[in-house]
Amino acid sequence: MAIVHVMAVITAKSGMREKILEAFRANMPAVHAEDGCIEYGPTVDTDDVGALQTRFGDDSFVVIEKWESLDALKAHAATPHMAAYGAKVKDMLENRVIHVLSPA
Repeated sequence: MAIVHVMAVITAKSGMREKILEAFRANMPAVHAEDGCIEYGPTVDTDDVGALQTRFGDDSFVVIEKWESLDALKAHAATPHMAAYGAKVKDMLENRVIHVLSPA
């Protein structure tokens, strides 16, 4: 299978985004070391863009990921460090939406 792209929209409970991002950033080196990880990082709305964009909002961030294969993504989801990260942030989350995409 071809490269897999992931866009995960994470919405924190009010005022909790930075705490989730701290835990996320602490977990990033382990994810970057995984076989098949090409790109994995958090993004937030860019300021001063105006009507050009639809903002996700102050409580949200978007994780942009790229994996060598669907198998690599599935292996990532099953890692102990992702389970630990999920347990650490679960009470701070309002919502999480994950889009797994293939090149068109």
